[in-house]
Amino acid sequence: MQIRECTAADVMLLAAMNKRLIEDEKSSNPMSIAELEDRMSGFLSGSYNAYLFEENKTAIGYALVDHSREPLYLRQFYIEREHRRKAYGVNAFRLLTEHLRTDRIDIDVLSHNEAGRAFWRKCGFSETCISMRYERRDNNG
Repeated sequence: MQIRECTAADVMLLAAMNKRLIEDEKSSNPMSIAELEDRMSGFLSGSYNAYLFEENKTAIGYALVDHSREPLYLRQFYIEREHRRKAYGVNAFRLLTEHLRTDRIDIDVLSHNEAGRAFWRKCGFSETCISMRYERRDNNG
């Protein structure tokens, strides 16, 4: 497996994978592919770098990392569905940390995403906090 830093030429590919990530983690994010492309372009023109994981020159996943934070913040990490449960994810994460030369990185995982939480524990993560949100709902029924 190889890792390479993404450029603006990769934005469409990254947005498509980001859409599948949103679907797989059952996120409430309603963004379209076009909106995700715009957002990814914004990330890459700011403090974020994206990294593509390739096997035999085929993109199998990506990571989006915020370099403005200490420790670094891994905002998005995705392995294509057909490459899961074959150790690609764990290997890609290890390759990423080696490439970034870091021993510390933060992530957020949706609380209902049990598979994601299990994956990250397998990579050596432990929970550090629980984030909560209040949203006022109209109780007139």
